[in-house]
Amino acid sequence: MNLNLRNAIVHNVSGNTQDQLEDTIVDAIQNGEEKMLPGLGVLFEIIWNNSSEDEKKEMLATLESGLK
Repeated sequence: MNLNLRNAIVHNVSGNTQDQLEDTIVDAIQNGEEKMLPGLGVLFEIIWNNSSEDEKKEMLATLESGLK
């Protein structure tokens, strides 16, 4: 992914409230368009980089469970 795209995505959601962020995530998932995947990836990267080790383990367990 181009670094400029990552920065643009971060810029577009910076300062958003939790409700606005949730709306963005839900809309991207419900929309189901491939072009939304990079944005979700950038948001996940931010979540991952700002999570504790315990939170990361919980996310991985949730992901593993969802993939079964």
